[in-house]
Amino acid sequence: MLNFFAAAPRGYEYALSLELIELGANDVKESVAGVYFSAPLELAYRITLWSRLASRIILVIYKGPCETPEQLYNAAYCVDWQTHFSNKSSFSIDFHGVGGFIKNSQFGALKVKDAVVDRFRDDGCERPNVSRVDADFKIDAHYRRGQVTLGINFSGPALHQRGYRATTGEAPLKENLAANMLVRSGWKEAPQDVLDPFCGSGTILIEAAMMACDVAPALYRAKFGFQKWLRHQDGVWQGLMDEAKARASLGISRCQIKFFGSDIDSRLVALAKRNAENAGVAGLIEFSVSNALDVTPPVATGFVITNPPYGERLGTVTSLLQLYYQLGDKFKSEFGGWKIAVLNSDIELLSALKLKADKQMKMFNGALECAFNLYTLHAESTRRIEPSQVLAQGGEISEVATSFANRIKKNFKQLSKWAQREGIDSYRLYDADIPEYNVAVDKYLDYVVIQEYSAPKDIPESVTKRRLTDILLVLPNAIGVDPNKIILKTRERQKGTNQYQKLDAKKLELVTTEYGAKFKLNLKDYLDTGLFLDHRLTRKLVGEKSKGRSVLNLFAYTGSASVHAALGGAKSVTTVDMSNTYLSWAQDNFALNGLSGRQYQFIQSDCLQWIADCQEKYDLIFIDPPTFSNSKRMEDSFDVQRDHVSLLSGLVKLLNPKGEIIFSNNKRKFKMESEALAELGLVVTNIDNQTLPMDYKRNPQIHNTWLITHA
Repeated sequence: MLNFFAAAPRGYEYALSLELIELGANDVKESVAGVYFSAPLELAYRITLWSRLASRIILVIYKGPCETPEQLYNAAYCVDWQTHFSNKSSFSIDFHGVGGFIKNSQFGALKVKDAVVDRFRDDGCERPNVSRVDADFKIDAHYRRGQVTLGINFSGPALHQRGYRATTGEAPLKENLAANMLVRSGWKEAPQDVLDPFCGSGTILIEAAMMACDVAPALYRAKFGFQKWLRHQDGVWQGLMDEAKARASLGISRCQIKFFGSDIDSRLVALAKRNAENAGVAGLIEFSVSNALDVTPPVATGFVITNPPYGERLGTVTSLLQLYYQLGDKFKSEFGGWKIAVLNSDIELLSALKLKADKQMKMFNGALECAFNLYTLHAESTRRIEPSQVLAQGGEISEVATSFANRIKKNFKQLSKWAQREGIDSYRLYDADIPEYNVAVDKYLDYVVIQEYSAPKDIPESVTKRRLTDILLVLPNAIGVDPNKIILKTRERQKGTNQYQKLDAKKLELVTTEYGAKFKLNLKDYLDTGLFLDHRLTRKLVGEKSKGRSVLNLFAYTGSASVHAALGGAKSVTTVDMSNTYLSWAQDNFALNGLSGRQYQFIQSDCLQWIADCQEKYDLIFIDPPTFSNSKRMEDSFDVQRDHVSLLSGLVKLLNPKGEIIFSNNKRKFKMESEALAELGLVVTNIDNQTLPMDYKRNPQIHNTWLITHA
């Protein structure tokens, strides 16, 4: 009797132990990421040939305590390696586990390698060659909690590599994962006709067909680890292979189960067909090129077992949520009587199916933790309500989701007509109008940007995610926007100067129009898009006051107010900001509007220091400082409430006698120190009502705007 360890991904242990017992293994014991068992050699061959769930089979030859490098070396040295492989064969070490004295697996592998080579030399033999790639003989070493296990890689290359799949799609599903899905779904115990509407390279269907036809999963493999093992009994192995071939031939000829697969990608379908041919089951699987939402039940009842797409490479979050919602709707309305099994790493996508799961399991796809949900659709299932009335978890209509849909529809109807009259194509549709849905929704031409505000700490994360899912499901139908043109951003309270945080490098640049001015937008790269929509009327006011005047724009961001000043006929416009990125953006905005000339200056500088050093005078100054900043480029931190008096006193020195300052900020509870400014000889007038656009009337505290002049 020999001792073995069947390695497998986490979460497979229970199913693998049952499989090993079914195959006849003895002393079966579950462990972490695998199962220990014992078996005579012939049974070990059979398990290697027939296990659908194991990743590899290790023949254990030593297991004992190991606390030091010396103990590891001695453990490997004491094995009589000459009885296992010849020094004419190349070998390699696969070392797993770290901790204690093992800082990295490379160190452990080196210690074991040295011991093996030394043992051969001390026994009077030439040392075998070490080969990192495609070695003849592989030694497996595993260290965990002061114990080392040494063994022989009995199965060879990973057992999920069945041999029928030469190439895969972009996101291949491992064969033993597909097999585990079939086992855990209950299909293996009671096989029925199977449909996979996202079949990709066909792995789930091919594994199902091989199960149904009694085809050994390792039947088509060309290489096994025991082939260079000196105790290998080739006659016994060949007898098992002959038996497996006979069983496969008989099983394929007798199989009555039908298998159906489709995918929207014709290249993947062609690949799936080739893989099925390599596995010998092509005649049992009907493949077609089709959108999953167009697939109809090919038979009266059966199993849908599938791994639908997820991840940004396959579409936006919103488009995927819509896909899952519509898929769930299709299942419920057309697949009554069917069982559904779905694997996915994104629980929010699964929740968008709006189906009540019979069972929810965890399953790992490599290192990625996935949910594997099972559903039973009753024969009397009927079509559900429209997506604008999103179903809440548990299957009842969410009144809040319905009210959100109604609110966004109402806002869109009013504001779209208003925006057209105003000559603008970017505006705010919704700003946390309903407390439960704490987001801002902005429309930029035919795109929509959703900014999710931080939820209060007492609201569970699962609740906020579910509400956001509802929003993403509702929006496309509510306002007629393409799901692929909905962009989601999360806005939290920023520390320091992180308000212009870079998000990613996927540019989405548009040009928006505002009262005749054109501005470049970047909807994806940054948290902000390049245009503060709530300052629209403030910018317009700057333009109206600029004719024939010298204009200064401080903390200028992308220079949108500077553009309005220039278009308004300013004699000169000076644009100052600390960021070269945004100054370059400002110059792009000037170019978009055909504005060029020496009268337009762009200065990269710390605005506070620049004000202190400036010797010029201006007729109109627009300043919109941050609420708080402690940038490394600034000598001191800045707080708009604490420092606005000193800031404005510095600006007064730059103002011509009949000049004006338009001062704005976004601090919600900002209090203007009017008396202190009056002592400086300034008249301060609040102009919030004059600068609050219609699309921000629901949030009158979005910003504060003041007109400041000499007394």
